[in-house]
Amino acid sequence: MVLEWILPLIIGWISGWAVNYLSDVLPITRQLSRPVCIQCNTQLSIKEYLLFQRCSNGHPRSLRAWVAQIAITGLSLYIFMCPPAIIGYWAGMILLMYLGVVFVIDMEHRLILHPTSIAGSLLALTLGSILHGIVPTLLGGLGGLLIMLLFYLFGVFFAKIRARRMHAQGLEADDEEALGQGDVILVAVLGFLVGWPLVWFMIVVSILLGGMVSFLLVIGLLATRRYNANAWMIFIPFGPYFILGAGLIVYFPTFLKALLPK
Repeated sequence: MVLEWILPLIIGWISGWAVNYLSDVLPITRQLSRPVCIQCNTQLSIKEYLLFQRCSNGHPRSLRAWVAQIAITGLSLYIFMCPPAIIGYWAGMILLMYLGVVFVIDMEHRLILHPTSIAGSLLALTLGSILHGIVPTLLGGLGGLLIMLLFYLFGVFFAKIRARRMHAQGLEADDEEALGQGDVILVAVLGFLVGWPLVWFMIVVSILLGGMVSFLLVIGLLATRRYNANAWMIFIPFGPYFILGAGLIVYFPTFLKALLPK
């Protein structure tokens, strides 16, 4: 039994390397380039990067690199033991790497890159067609796009109100939006993956997850006495919550069965 776990451990560790590498270089160079230390911009050798060593200036790797590496490896074991229906372990790992890259980049940079969206569309269309058939897959993408367009327009309206209030308080307003165009595209891509009508469920679960985290953030600010009248203006990236919502549907079907009406 222990020997059976060696392969998913190795594949998971390699996948973690890939997620970390793409998350490190794509937001900065938009291409496959040599990774650098995020603290001093010093280029890292292959040995330093793969072995999680300090850079030549003595700076350690980020906590995120370790968290992503361990999380991807752990999920590889889970997917090996409980592979997604129909698509199986290998396709499940390819999807996990894509979701992981988008998750990390949006968390750290509040950015959803067009190349990842294009690659994700091709992957989600393929897997969605295998899981649900072509019609539910296309309807899922279209439904996700239209639903998120409504949320996006509401977010633009909210951002304008936020900017006016900041101006009234003598603060410099930024151009940050509650939801960006990348979020709209991401949900369309994930809509291909989960299909129709589960795209509705994915969006609802994602919004609830984001709301719970926002609530905990406010509680934390209150507990540390850092809450003020402008706390409501803080935006959090929503891409990771859409990723989590889709991931729950694909990788944790028991969760889906427990919540959906029979």
